[in-house]
Amino acid sequence: YGYAKANEVPPAVEKAIKDAKKNLKRIIIVNDTLPHEVRGKCRATDVVMLPAGAGTGVIAGSTARAMLELAGVRNVLTKVYGSRSPKNVVKAVMDGLLKLRSKETVEALRGVQIEA
Repeated sequence: YGYAKANEVPPAVEKAIKDAKKNLKRIIIVNDTLPHEVRGKCRATDVVMLPAGAGTGVIAGSTARAMLELAGVRNVLTKVYGSRSPKNVVKAVMDGLLKLRSKETVEALRGVQIEA
């Protein structure tokens, strides 16, 4: 995500897009959903994101839905606790998405095989 200020709207949008392009991150997605349950936090906002079965869709509020759809997640359940400030929700969703780990990563960190 990107955030910027300016005296007019178009320059602010351009600056925010430029900021967002500098901060691109890779997100782990398995079968169009999240690999595991994850909780993101920013200040007074908590976002819980749960993997969902195929065909469920993105069940989320407008701010979280936009973030998850842009990240490529097609099936997910979310719940926002605490403050619903759009800036904090975006930061909390991003925090949660960056906490996602693949099965292979967890196996390597623990040094064991995980049964599916």
